[in-house]
Amino acid sequence: MGNYNDVLLEQLGDKGNGHYAYVDTIAEAKRIFEENLTGTLQLIAKDAKIQVDFNPDVVRSYRLIGYENREVPDEKFRDDKYDGGEVGAGHSVTALYELKLWPEKKGKIATTYVRYKKAETGAVTEFKSEFNTSQLNRGFDDSSKQFRLAATVAEFAEILRKQLLGQRRDALTPVLQQAQTLAGEFKDDADVIEFVDLVSKAQN
Repeated sequence: MGNYNDVLLEQLGDKGNGHYAYVDTIAEAKRIFEENLTGTLQLIAKDAKIQVDFNPDVVRSYRLIGYENREVPDEKFRDDKYDGGEVGAGHSVTALYELKLWPEKKGKIATTYVRYKKAETGAVTEFKSEFNTSQLNRGFDDSSKQFRLAATVAEFAEILRKQLLGQRRDALTPVLQQAQTLAGEFKDDADVIEFVDLVSKAQN
């Protein structure tokens, strides 16, 4: 990593209501300063926060994957002075949870709450939605390609963070296979093609 401190840069961007990027290639510079510049500079939501309230009658345990340094205490969720995240035009935010459900239990899994300030007026908006066991897909392959891509990228990151170097090659084999399958579904998507290349390089 040399003198590059990803955690520190993320914290600086977060605290400064800004954005950071690591530019190591011409292609990455083009993506940041040409393709994604408008979304980076033009905000649509300020201090965005999400809260997930799990139903303990159905959910035995849960784990948020990533976002360790962006946790918002429950009592601060509706405190509009408490800093949240910024969302730029054309951007989306994905939070993945790993869940273990109680066997044979049916019904509401969770209620999600999203709260943010409109960038132009500062007016606070909050909405909620519920997620039920009847909405679960039967298997990973039945999920949308967007979900499968997000889950595969998260699995890749988890392996890089936690697996010892000698264990990574075998662990990355199914990740590479899934990434290659997704590349066929996301035709000519440069980001997915690059992801396949990154997994291949990490495995080798």
